[in-house]
Amino acid sequence: MRRLLFILISLSFILPASADGNKTIEKALLEYVSDKDARIGIAVIVNGTDIVSVNGKRDFPMMSVVKFPLALTVVQWIDANGLSLNDSIAFSEKALKENTYSPMLKRYGKKRNTMTIRELLEWSLVESDNNAADILLNHVGGISGATKIMRKIGVPDNIEIGASEDDMHRDPYLSYLNRTTPLAMAQLFNRFDAEMRNTSLSYSEIATMLEQCRTGIDRLVAPLLSSDATIGHKTGTGFPTPDGRISAINDCGYVNLPNGERYSIAVFVADSGYDMAETSAIIAEISRIVWIGLTEHKKD
Repeated sequence: MRRLLFILISLSFILPASADGNKTIEKALLEYVSDKDARIGIAVIVNGTDIVSVNGKRDFPMMSVVKFPLALTVVQWIDANGLSLNDSIAFSEKALKENTYSPMLKRYGKKRNTMTIRELLEWSLVESDNNAADILLNHVGGISGATKIMRKIGVPDNIEIGASEDDMHRDPYLSYLNRTTPLAMAQLFNRFDAEMRNTSLSYSEIATMLEQCRTGIDRLVAPLLSSDATIGHKTGTGFPTPDGRISAINDCGYVNLPNGERYSIAVFVADSGYDMAETSAIIAEISRIVWIGLTEHKKD
């Protein structure tokens, strides 16, 4: 009964779309998620203006999606300190945690204690490396430093970094301190794709890294693989809960279609009663509904 009540309340948080085609997409999304055993939040911003949203203003844990706003703070930090992506960061062996997701550590072991900022960003965004993300977080002043920089560059209060990757590994439930809403994250990706990526070479390189993302190919990207669309995105993956559920599976980014249309999209699936593959498939289907809805609407 409590879960049914929660679903009914969640479904009431629907923002109006501004075009008939988008209303059709919103209706299709609402119908699709209505019977899912998970808490799902979706936001889509079409061409920077039209909004499609299901539970778009509700809080969700970011998981590794947090590495996107972190990357933006790193670029601001290097600009403020007269550095570039070519500059190196030194770190201790203690920064290379073995009991966390770190393909960087798997490749190099603990032999390297310095890397360029570009390399660390690539590991963090392309491979979602936790050690690389924490090294960057520490160098921008930790959680408080990153928060100050985020606010300075206009990242809103409803995108919040409250825990490091190491914090979350020691206590998975601290991941809920890294929170956002689907609408806030879709807005940030929209702003990045439409404006920020064109303001500096460093931001442009962040875009390239997002478009080379190697994680979550079975999520937002899946229905677009056979198209000529360009997608930049960042995934997030949670943990199994004691009651056999998955805390969160996320994917957020931007899509540029060959016809010149563009949209940003944020999908968060929390407290999922499905396994990892099934939860990722939910995100893929949401992505397909949006993509088909937008492209088919333009054909009519």
